[in-house]
Amino acid sequence: MADILTIGEIVVEIMAKQIGQTFEETAEFVGPFASGAPAIFIDQVAKIGSSAGIISAIGNEGFGRLNLERLRQDGVDVSYIKVSHDLTTGVAFVTYKENGDRDFIFHLKSSAASLIGPDDVKKEDFERCKFFHIMGSSLFNESIRAAVKKAIELCKKTGTKISFDPNIRKELLQDSEMKEFLGYVLDNCNIFLPGKEELELLVDGEDDEARVQRLLSKGVEYIVVKRGSKGCKAYSKETSFSLEPIKVVEVDPTGAGDCFAGTLISCLNKGYGFRQSTMFANTAGALAVTKKGPMEGNSSLELAKEFVC
Repeated sequence: MADILTIGEIVVEIMAKQIGQTFEETAEFVGPFASGAPAIFIDQVAKIGSSAGIISAIGNEGFGRLNLERLRQDGVDVSYIKVSHDLTTGVAFVTYKENGDRDFIFHLKSSAASLIGPDDVKKEDFERCKFFHIMGSSLFNESIRAAVKKAIELCKKTGTKISFDPNIRKELLQDSEMKEFLGYVLDNCNIFLPGKEELELLVDGEDDEARVQRLLSKGVEYIVVKRGSKGCKAYSKETSFSLEPIKVVEVDPTGAGDCFAGTLISCLNKGYGFRQSTMFANTAGALAVTKKGPMEGNSSLELAKEFVC
């Protein structure tokens, strides 16, 4: 059984070859790359050295097999992944703007990932599970939300810690059901890993410090605000600290936040303290952007230690 579980979409990513390409013109793309925010997260969890599994679904085709083999070779327990003979693996297309922003086109809602449901969440899988990771990007239909709710209820019974990375776009909060469910997950999480904008969107308060203190007073144990190229800021009831970014040459920012989260949770699972786990995560997130492809920059704990120790 896995120490760390997550749930959600597995996709392939097709990436623009040149910065400045748009979807409105014919141009060259590269891929497919194994991807999906929960898949990137759990792949990094395994590479750091924790037992890891992902509850998901893929199609019975090349894109699905590409992901399955990549996760398996990196040490992820793929037995939680079901294979659909009716729906195909999801696809994400991405282009890069000159200012560093990205545009995406997702084929997800009618993909195999849409089949994830409560029946895929089994009591026995949580009996020894130490951390369950939830991502906002995965909560795209009612079936998956029901599965996550069932998992949260099991975590309460087993004492499994819940980590939550919102990973959302502002427009998703216009869906009242999505907004309400994000609030439910936040109310039940032990570790919260938002970006600065996500913290502002999901938590009321005059400023970031007030928002953080509100969450800590409600029982959240650890909060790390990811700030991309500006590093991160971390909080608990006992401490708070900021970490400057590791200086690297950015090739592709895709997956850096997921790699950060995977490193943090895996290090906590391995017994490292909050500060040291965050330092390793900060380093791994930076290393992730040095390679083109969502998982291609995922790295080992030994490599992260070279920068931190």
